[in-house]
Amino acid sequence: MNVGILYSRIRKDEKLLLNELRERDHEVTKIDVRKQTFDISGAPAEFDDLDIVVDRCLATSRSLYATQFLEAYGIPVVNSHETADVCADKVKNSLALEAAGVPTPATTVAFTKETAMEAIEDFGYPCVLKPVVGSWGRLMAKIDSRDAAEAILEHKATLGHYEHKVFYVQEFVEKPGRDIRVLATDGEPIAAMVRSSDHWITNAAKGAETDVFDVDDEARELVRKASDAVGGGLLGVDLMETGDSYTVHEVNHTVEFKALDGAVDTDVAATVVDWLEARAEAADPELEVTV
Repeated sequence: MNVGILYSRIRKDEKLLLNELRERDHEVTKIDVRKQTFDISGAPAEFDDLDIVVDRCLATSRSLYATQFLEAYGIPVVNSHETADVCADKVKNSLALEAAGVPTPATTVAFTKETAMEAIEDFGYPCVLKPVVGSWGRLMAKIDSRDAAEAILEHKATLGHYEHKVFYVQEFVEKPGRDIRVLATDGEPIAAMVRSSDHWITNAAKGAETDVFDVDDEARELVRKASDAVGGGLLGVDLMETGDSYTVHEVNHTVEFKALDGAVDTDVAATVVDWLEARAEAADPELEVTV
């Protein structure tokens, strides 16, 4: 099959995928969104033979527009524009999880400093303020006092982009120094890891230590429901332990997996490519994928 890789930078994650695809003799078309143009009247000629495209864009805006164009051209893309749109925005993400009955942290959204302060005071201290768009734990703040809240809200209010005027306030979950990342394809876990840190932010990108996590039945069911809630695809589902249960705080659509690959015995890239082959064949029954 001919697999398109939509990217803005080739990282270790993309290299793992590219190596696995090429080892199976699949043709790969690399699509650099920084150089590519998309015409509303039809697909570029170089897209004619694509069987499926994998969105690996770093920039959310590019990802959302590019996936929309690819779907308009009739080219299967993972993840879909619908899934990307829900996952890229924390408000939409939280609303989707809540509507699906997936346990998720209590969240309030406000649009002015004054109403945001009211929300923070209602939660009490500590609570968490997050950007509605962002990754790697950037621009997240644990708010421990009213003075800190006032300073952070003032800072955000003076930033230029309208997204900083959307105040996403969330309860602080007392997790046991770690959270859980599950990589799943259409709700089926491929592999999972715990990310542990003395810092309250436990992202691997922030230096958290990683170790394998055995997905139990409850976590497996939550991953399936969370995946369905956002439209399915290749997703990173993030859970936190709350006593003897879990809460799902986020679902990621352009999920990184290099840290996971190093923490587990599963060949993550190979399992992802297995799924891509199945998705491509399902989209085109006449396509014969040979390995």
